[in-house]
Amino acid sequence: MADPISSTPSPQPDLTRNRLPTLFEVLSRRTLPPVDLFSFYIYMRDQQRSVDYLDFWLDVAQHMSLCRHYVRELRRSVLVSTPDPEKASQRSSAILEGLGDMSHPAAGPSMYASEKERDVDAQMSAYLREERPGVHDSPQSSNDRRGRPSPKMGTPREVATDSNSPAHTVARQDIRASAEKILYTFLLPGAEREITLPGSITQDVTASIEDFGRDDPEVFDVAKDYVFQAMERDAFPGFLRMKALGNLIPPTLIMRLIIGLVSMFGGFWAAFILIFLNESRLTRCWLILPFTLGVYCLAGYQYSLDPILALIGYSEYTPFNFSRVREPYVKKLLRQRALMVLAVTLFIDAALCVLFILVPGKRL
Repeated sequence: MADPISSTPSPQPDLTRNRLPTLFEVLSRRTLPPVDLFSFYIYMRDQQRSVDYLDFWLDVAQHMSLCRHYVRELRRSVLVSTPDPEKASQRSSAILEGLGDMSHPAAGPSMYASEKERDVDAQMSAYLREERPGVHDSPQSSNDRRGRPSPKMGTPREVATDSNSPAHTVARQDIRASAEKILYTFLLPGAEREITLPGSITQDVTASIEDFGRDDPEVFDVAKDYVFQAMERDAFPGFLRMKALGNLIPPTLIMRLIIGLVSMFGGFWAAFILIFLNESRLTRCWLILPFTLGVYCLAGYQYSLDPILALIGYSEYTPFNFSRVREPYVKKLLRQRALMVLAVTLFIDAALCVLFILVPGKRL
């Protein structure tokens, strides 16, 4: 399983956001628990059962970071100031020199903060296409380079970093290995974690990498857009309902449903017995216990929310494991819903208790 958290520095979360976050904000690590990337990863893995799509998106975003790091390091090197004409053309050198610092976070297609960021990444991809290995070689030597990535090549998550240390220098072969790893892991028929994409997209990506030797980030743009839109349409609304409007997960909800039904059955059973035995109203006050437990659990199941946990600021992400709610707008939503659920619980509980405690007893 791929680690959802990469080594690329995260953008600062927007603490002033007075709305629910978008999927792109979650993927860009601009949100806080319980609507952060880690929580979305757990949701895709445990509830949606389609974490391979998220891993593909993250690997492609990491491939973009790897390419940026490579180009940044290249611009800093002496070879950029005095490019070797045998290795770099004048056109590619001009593209390289015209790039900015490329410090903006990795983004998906059509998801840039400005046209400038889009242009910078487009120029970077153009440079990588111009300088791809084998572009000036014979067809035979180009064919010899094809094949699966070498086991010795680091994965994108291992080599991509913004560190300036020489130990983290990215070689061009790492970019090639990263592109091939994505292709062979997610896109080829029968791949280890194959994701379902339109055949035309898969064919275009495969041909670009294997036949034309491309490894620039733009080669994955269409596939990445398709996966993003699929997650936004099919998975993200359910994630927001579970995490922003509730704080419990399905296994816990089923357990609460069972406990609630058993408690309510026990409460009604005890209530009728005490009434028909003509027990005192003071004795019947013990009915508060099963009715309160039953109504509380059933209300939690109905609203996917534990009001006490919401008021103290916790949300469940795996069975009986909780994280603190840190997203301001979500915290406010959960507290409002918690007060509403508590009011409903108290009203129904009080109505049941008053009914079965104050009703006159009659011994049969």
